[in-house]
Amino acid sequence: MDVQWGRGRGWGLELVQAQDGGGKAGQQATGLQRLWLHLAGGGARKAALVTLAIRVAGAALAYVAQVLMARWMGAFDYGIYSVVWTVVMILALFACLGFSSSPGRFIPLYRGEGALALLRGYLTASRVIVFLAACVIGAAVALMVLLLRPILDPAYVQPLMLAMLALPFFALAGVQDGIARAHDRPDLGLMPSFIWRPLLILLLLFLALQAGFAVDAATAVLAGAVASALVALDQLWRLNRVIGRQLPAGPRAHAPRLWLAVSLPMLLVEGFLQLVTSADVIMVSFWQSPDEVAVYFAASKTLALVHFIYFAVRAASAHRFAALHGASHEAAGRSAFEAYVRRAGFWTFWPSVAAAAVLIAAAPFLLALFGPGFEAGTPLIAVLLIGVLARASAGPADVLLTMCGLQKACAAIYSGVFILNVGLNLLLIPPFGLMGAAVATSLAITGEALALIFVARRRLGVLPFAPFAFSLALRREGRNG
Repeated sequence: MDVQWGRGRGWGLELVQAQDGGGKAGQQATGLQRLWLHLAGGGARKAALVTLAIRVAGAALAYVAQVLMARWMGAFDYGIYSVVWTVVMILALFACLGFSSSPGRFIPLYRGEGALALLRGYLTASRVIVFLAACVIGAAVALMVLLLRPILDPAYVQPLMLAMLALPFFALAGVQDGIARAHDRPDLGLMPSFIWRPLLILLLLFLALQAGFAVDAATAVLAGAVASALVALDQLWRLNRVIGRQLPAGPRAHAPRLWLAVSLPMLLVEGFLQLVTSADVIMVSFWQSPDEVAVYFAASKTLALVHFIYFAVRAASAHRFAALHGASHEAAGRSAFEAYVRRAGFWTFWPSVAAAAVLIAAAPFLLALFGPGFEAGTPLIAVLLIGVLARASAGPADVLLTMCGLQKACAAIYSGVFILNVGLNLLLIPPFGLMGAAVATSLAITGEALALIFVARRRLGVLPFAPFAFSLALRREGRNG
């Protein structure tokens, strides 16, 4: 039986089966059969389900880990750890130089063209370049911390120095995540960062407690560095085994200028997205005490229970956008592309709305888990959710633009949003404290969503605004029904 995808009637691609033996061609799967085939049939859909499952488990585990660490360390040290680990995540993303995103472009391209020498070169060079870049960045930041030590808060100096030990391995895991997902192995890409690393950090801190050591910010950062190294090296070994089974040994070819020319604009997209997401935590630390930073960070981590939906759909849909856009020059391909954009927006926005409603009700209880005084973050969650839902309303529009060759436009949007975010935080945090940071972040993210929707409509001719796309699809269903 041959399986192909035909034109859908609103939500995506209908599965068309050409039966053997001269049976009825063009028959469409319907009902439960069609739903099952949609969810489980094909590598892309299986990868999406695996990605979603890991993201769900990872969000829950990350939250439990943050609660335990806050209780073990206390609010003051937890606030310091929050800022330092946020710095690590930002630096690691920039150290990836875009190679955490470009595997989705180069690996399918080189496989499709049979350019195996370039594929071998890319798989090796991308990881070596990223690891060395992270080492250089880490050394530069450590030197800067030493030089600025007289004016830095002493509580941050030692944790920042220790955090630079984690940076090369954190960045290596990032590029290996992209390589693994390009090989349709989201489990190998995501589980090290979202499951194994937080579990190992918790285990190391628990052992430190049992051994009688004080668990403070420096101890937690050191545990994070050790866990990052062990997890990244294990992932390296496993990923090389997967690649070795699919790619025969042979010569390597290199095209570093091309790789960087494509990867660096993607870095700008990913980097500014991370900055927009994390700038508020760092800027709050400029004016507020570590205890207040801890409350804000706990609120933002609680928000991740909704935000993970956006990132899960974003991760699962990237290479599908690229493939469908490449085939969108014909009418059927165009219809399939538009339908997938609508479906991605639907599954980003409406589950986020449902999760947000639950979170609003549960927020006081969830924040109380962190310890006394953390309930003060409940109003912050309500304000920050506005930005999260605004971003979800655009669906994964940023990765849509990036995978369709508009990464420079996307990078320009995020750079503008980052500048707006910093400006609003500078304006609102001094007079309004934590609430000022929450308002500034939500306003900036709302501007981001509006800009992405506008560019997608203008440059690609699609409307990724999920509420409107939902009603549009229903009207089309009514006309076709």
